[in-house]
Amino acid sequence: MVDRVRATDETINLIQKLEKKHGPLLFHQSGGCCDGSSPMCFPKDEFRVGKSDIYLGDIGGAPFYIAKDQYEYWKHTQLIIDVVKGRGGMFSVEGPEGVRFLLRSRVFTEEEREELQLSAT
Repeated sequence: MVDRVRATDETINLIQKLEKKHGPLLFHQSGGCCDGSSPMCFPKDEFRVGKSDIYLGDIGGAPFYIAKDQYEYWKHTQLIIDVVKGRGGMFSVEGPEGVRFLLRSRVFTEEEREELQLSAT
């Protein structure tokens, strides 16, 4: 099965660390500028998923959602959530750790696109 979103080992390790501090987590990719251009991580009970948000899968046990308009831009790619040093979005829970989540991507192969289409029907 093809994953629409996945995480690096560093990301999984950070998610586990953050869950110990904050409990269950949730990711959201909204798009736009500033904080919205990075994947944001929130305590699960402190973020309301909207009707137009699309669930892409789980990373490290945390659900990952993307705004519908952003999904239209990214639907042909696999999103890879990574961690880099530096400050990110001020509302995302990793900020005090001195790191930030970063979205990387790669275009799905033709075979993966076909598999995704089959699984959607």
